[in-house]
Order: sequence, then structure tokens, then C-alpha cells
Amino acid sequence: MLKTKNAYLQKLTAHMKMRSVKVGPEMEGSTPPSVFIGSWNYPQVYAGPMMVPQQGDTYIMDSPESWIPGEKTQEDIIGYRLSLVRGKQRIGVGDIDNSFVEKLQDISLASSSIDSEATFNKRPRGLSFSEETTPHGPSAILESFDIDSVKWDRELEKVFYDTDLKSRQALHDLHQKGVPFSSMQKAFSVGAMGTTKRRKLVPTRWSITACDSTLADDLLKKVRNYDILDVHRVYEFSSLNNYYAIILIPTEWQYEWMEAFIRVLGKEELIFSDYENNGGKKEYSRVGGCYYTCKMGVLDALDKEKKQAGALVLREAYDGYIPLGVFNVRENVKNAMQNQYKEFEDLKTSLKYVGSHLKISLSRFIKQSDLIQELLRSRQSTLDAYFKKEN
Repeated sequence: MLKTKNAYLQKLTAHMKMRSVKVGPEMEGSTPPSVFIGSWNYPQVYAGPMMVPQQGDTYIMDSPESWIPGEKTQEDIIGYRLSLVRGKQRIGVGDIDNSFVEKLQDISLASSSIDSEATFNKRPRGLSFSEETTPHGPSAILESFDIDSVKWDRELEKVFYDTDLKSRQALHDLHQKGVPFSSMQKAFSVGAMGTTKRRKLVPTRWSITACDSTLADDLLKKVRNYDILDVHRVYEFSSLNNYYAIILIPTEWQYEWMEAFIRVLGKEELIFSDYENNGGKKEYSRVGGCYYTCKMGVLDALDKEKKQAGALVLREAYDGYIPLGVFNVRENVKNAMQNQYKEFEDLKTSLKYVGSHLKISLSRFIKQSDLIQELLRSRQSTLDAYFKKEN
């Protein structure tokens, strides 16, 4: 029995049978722009660019914010990602002045695709799938790597040269100016923001959660001061073999994330969850980075509306689902919160509506939940009476 989400996803990704692009030991092409910093053997890590064996505009291949609005299918996205060849060199995370790292910073701050060429120590092989990061194709050690001249994004360039600006404030400013999350995260990962002495390489997987949680914490400070919503709302969105339902409740901030994986591997129906009360979460979430990216997305929408609420988020992943990284959660939640919502008088009717759209029983979610049970009890309702009415 798989008791943790991490164990389940490891088993799921181990079953992925796909082919990535084939290239030789020498390659000419472009970087979308894209970089990847590994976490193995930290603080000595493998870092490098990701390239496509074609020249021209390849920006779409590492622009997750554009995939759902552009109605890209799961097959489209996998095709983009498995075309990316990862070059890498081993380097210390503090070696920011290294000429190779400077090229990675050029790439991460670029406003468009960059023609590039590489020589590897052998033909790149393999592929990578992860719940935290988007997939990529084969990889190999770089023997040489060159890029054409680069034009930087103006907002990222300002942050790079402001060596007195803390990374937290830089992320806040960039987010307020509408810079895509993926662009901010790449700049953060290659040590292109923050005060001089604190700049360093940050593994891609860690940098995604760091950016999400930093933005969420700053947004929550503002949301706590807003008036509380006066009605229950339900937002929904479906894409990439997922269904999302977000229930906003008229309380101070509290939050629960629940996700079900339904017959993705076989006959399994698994639910994983985590939550926080108004005091927030101190320890790292047991469900990983998706917890923080969803939290950030909901708080961002509340901040835009200048409202405070609690949030219950239910996700179902169905047969055909493939881990594509936490962008999947971030962009689905963002799109859900931009949709027209439905209003309900109380939590029960909100849950009943959502339950009518789920593929597994709502009672399964409630039994798994900590926060929903607490809320139902606080409204002088018992779970036994609730389940009796449902049945």
C-alpha cells in the first residue's frame, strides 16, 4: 500500500514509457530560454542550459503560463519538454562569478529565444519526469557551450543590477509588474537577484517552492487585513486530465489542499492532503510543492479583489494524467480563480455541488480532511448526520 504521495509518484513516473529527442554529441539549436539546476550532491550541483535541436523561436517550450490559455494538449506539452536537451556542468552553488554561470544568467534574463551550440562528452540520453518540475529530455555533460548575443527582459535586468534589493522584495516587485512566474523562478535559481553576498545557485525544484512560498507569505500579510467574504463561493476548472474545485468560505484565512489520483496506474483511488489554520504552516508540507503553488494562486486572487476568505481546494487527477510539474497546479488554479464563480448559502450546499462533479465520493474527501471536518463540527453538524443525508 502506497501511504505517501512521494512514494506513489515515484511509482507512477517509473512507469512512464516515452521517447525523448535523439541528438548527437554536437548540437546546434536554441534555448527557449531555459536552464536547469539539479539538487543532487548539493552544494556541488549539476547546472546548465536546456536546448532544442532547432533554431528560431522556441519560447513556447519553456513558457508554462501560455500552455493552458493556448489550449495546448498534454501531448503538446510533453512533446515540447522531451525535445529539450539538458547540458550540465558540475559547479559550486556559490561560484556565481564563474563564466559558465554568467551564461546561465544571460539565458535566464533573456526576453526571447537564443541561438546556441554545444558539445557534449557523449550523446545525451534519458529523460526526466517529476511532480515538482516540468519534464525534460536527454542530458549529458557539456564540454563546450556558446550562445549568441542576448537581450535581457527590462524588469529582470533592473533586479539583477540592484544588488541592495533583497530577493523577497524583488519577487514581490516582479509579481506586481506581471512578470511570468517561470521567468522570476529562473532568475532566482541562477542567482540573478538578491543582495550581493547572498546570491547563489538554487536547485530548480527548490527555487520553485521558494518563489511560491515567498509570494504566498507576502500576499497573506495583505489578505489578513481585508474584509472577510460574506458568502460561500465555488470556482472550477478542468484541463490536462485534472478537475479542480476551489471553495472559498467566509472566515479568516485557513486553507486545505486535497488531491485524489483515480485509476491512473490501475484501480487505485488515493487521496493526499495537508492544511493550515489561521496561524499558517511551520513545517514543509507533506504533499510537496503543489501545496504552496495553490496557496499562492488563491491568495493572489483574493489580494486582487481585496477580500479575505478560507479556502478548500479539491483536485482529482484521472486516467491519462502525467506529472508535468507544479505549473500544472499553479495554472489550473489561476484559471479557476479567473472563471465565474457560483455562490452558496453555506458549506454543506457548497460541498454538495462540488460532490456532484467528483468522480469519487465526496465522503472520501471529508474522511481524509482535517479542516472540512473541523468546519462542519463548528457549525453544529455531525459527520454521521451529514453522511446519512448524503446516502
